[in-house]
Amino acid sequence: MPIIISDRTIISDFVRKVEEISGENFSKCMQCGTCSGSCPMMENMTFGPRMMILRANFGQEEQVIGDNTAWICASCHSCMVRCPRGIDIAKLMEAIRQISLRMNENYVEPFKIDEEILEELPPIAMVSCFRKHTA
Repeated sequence: MPIIISDRTIISDFVRKVEEISGENFSKCMQCGTCSGSCPMMENMTFGPRMMILRANFGQEEQVIGDNTAWICASCHSCMVRCPRGIDIAKLMEAIRQISLRMNENYVEPFKIDEEILEELPPIAMVSCFRKHTA
């Protein structure tokens, strides 16, 4: 599906919010694709980190919030280490997750997890998951 960008498409408030929460100036991204090429979770993401940065730069809040990329990100920082511009993309992903959670939209619903799965999971994994994925 082609992305059509116009002045009505760009939501600059979203761009400011992401930059404020993350502390990163992601507009300096040159779209080289190194982040997506070094991401160990790339095959599980709908769009890679490069596309998320592009969409965030254009202020496409609904597409960025609705995508699974920020939630799948393992925050391993391999993208940041290899980024020629020094952008901490893991911080951007965290900012996107925070914006979504501030809308009270859970990515994981704790009470909808099967009891069989809950019995097998270590408590630390559940706590970590709920801290990252629930409002």
